[in-house]
Amino acid sequence: MKELQQEVDAYISQFKEGYFSPLALTARMTEELGELAREVNHYYGEKPKKKEEDEKTIEEELGDMLFVMICFANSLNIDLEEAHNRVMEKFNTRDKDRWTRKDS
Repeated sequence: MKELQQEVDAYISQFKEGYFSPLALTARMTEELGELAREVNHYYGEKPKKKEEDEKTIEEELGDMLFVMICFANSLNIDLEEAHNRVMEKFNTRDKDRWTRKDS
């Protein structure tokens, strides 16, 4: 994760504008989430694509979401690996008996 954050930072650092504000990044993340939802709806829902619509993939939209999320974290000096570790600790303690485990 650190490498991904460093790669995005190296890309963004090329530009005078730098990172967008947290508010703008939230709006951008919401926009990307809408695009992801649209793709999921096309593939798994009841709304097929129009013939004139560009072919995009769920993978591409997830990649866009990840990029914006990394930008957001970088702009606030948040280490996503540490954030991930805290979340996993929470799931492995608080929620450890919440779901039915598969038999080993």
